[in-house]
Amino acid sequence: MNPILIGYLRLMRPANLPTAAADILAGVALSSWFIGAGVSSTSLFPILFLVIASVFLYAGGVVLNDVFDFEIDKVERPERALPSGLISVRSAALFGAVLLSIGVVFAFCVTSLSGLIAIPLALAILAYDGFSKKYDFLGPLNMGLCRALNLLLGISIVSQLPNWEYACIPLIYIFAITLISRGEVHGDNKKHLVWAGFVYASVIFIVVVMALYRTDSVMQTIPFLTLFAFLVFRPLVKAYHENSPMNIKKAVISGVLSVVVLDAAIASGHTVWWYAVLILLLLPLSILLSKLFAVT
Repeated sequence: MNPILIGYLRLMRPANLPTAAADILAGVALSSWFIGAGVSSTSLFPILFLVIASVFLYAGGVVLNDVFDFEIDKVERPERALPSGLISVRSAALFGAVLLSIGVVFAFCVTSLSGLIAIPLALAILAYDGFSKKYDFLGPLNMGLCRALNLLLGISIVSQLPNWEYACIPLIYIFAITLISRGEVHGDNKKHLVWAGFVYASVIFIVVVMALYRTDSVMQTIPFLTLFAFLVFRPLVKAYHENSPMNIKKAVISGVLSVVVLDAAIASGHTVWWYAVLILLLLPLSILLSKLFAVT
């Protein structure tokens, strides 16, 4: 494959993109639109358009993140596409801007509300890339806000925002992951790991409490949460005991990819069980892509 094409693919973080799609599918479940619309090729188009919108917004965000980090990456990650000179900063900036724009356009193709959510989502992405990530609290909060808006983007398929309060779950969960990533290069972040563990436990508790309001489906949420807890706590504990950049990186990767499992758990309380399983099937795809492309 052409090295430049591979470079552009690496900029887009392909392994992370299924997690963006999982947010949308979970949001659709929260909206109850899927059940009401039934299953047909026509009814699936709005979901497909929102998935495309989310994936392009995410891809544009990570591309522009590397653009803003160019000077830092020349020192810390010189092998990446931009600092290595494989792709110019100008070309990457244009590429990222086009991806973001396409994402917003696809969102407007579904509902006006979807488009109106995609715009602040794109702005929040830019705010993180260019400004807030420099700050220990504001950066993780901004990143969490991006994921919260992405979940709302899925809910907006019905031109309303039922169950909007679920957006607090990705908000605080991604806050924790971003907090952990602060030690990915230099290590020495045990305090952040402890805080992240507390937040992870809080997320599980919140999902359970919210699922209890639907007593007919809470039991089908438990298997997904059990898998989620195993995937996120195991590398977190290991990173705490051996606080090396490599173990911290593994904890971050596991946290990012486990967004799929968390989304499946959220969806399981609001739709048929097999729909949540379909979301879960995005996890093997993310894991496979993570073997080929960097996650962080």
